[in-house]
Amino acid sequence: LMRNTRTENVEEHSYEVAVLAHALAVIGRDVFHKGLDPDKIAAAALFHDAPEIITGDMPTPIKYYNPDIKTAYRQVEAVAQDKLLSMLPPELVPAYGPLVRESDKEVKRYVKAADKLSAYIKCVEEGKAGNTEFKKAAEQIMAALEDMKMEELEYFTERFLPAFGLTLDE
Repeated sequence: LMRNTRTENVEEHSYEVAVLAHALAVIGRDVFHKGLDPDKIAAAALFHDAPEIITGDMPTPIKYYNPDIKTAYRQVEAVAQDKLLSMLPPELVPAYGPLVRESDKEVKRYVKAADKLSAYIKCVEEGKAGNTEFKKAAEQIMAALEDMKMEELEYFTERFLPAFGLTLDE
C-alpha cells in the first residue's frame, strides 16, 4: 500500500523471516536456555505465507481492521492451507501439515515475531533510502514487537538491529 524504494517478493520475505526466526530461536536456546528447535522454527517460517500462493497478499492493516474481517480472513487462509495440502501426495501431508497450518503455538510465536521483525527491518531500510513513508509504520511495528514481551526480541533489538540502519561502509 506504500511506495517502496525496493520491492520484495514472497520468496525473499519468507527467506528473511526464516533466517530471523532461526536467529530468535538460537538466542532463546543458547542465551536463555529454552528448549527450542531453531531448525523446526526456521522451516515453519519458510512456509508461513504459503497460503498466499492461493489467496494473494492481504495487507496487514486490512487483515486486522476489525474482528469480523480477521475471522473471515482466517477462514479463507484455512481453506487455502487445506487446498495446498490436498495437492501433496498423502504420505507427505503429515510432514508439511504442521508447517503450513502453523499448528505449534510456540513455533508460531517465534515465526510471528520474526515476521514483525522483518517488517520493521523493511521500514528501517526504506527510511535509510530516504523514504519517509514508512516512519509511522516503523513506530507501530516497534510497539507491537515490544508488546510481544520476548527476551529474544530484546536481545536481538539491542545487539543486531542497529546494524540494519548502517551503510555498507559502516
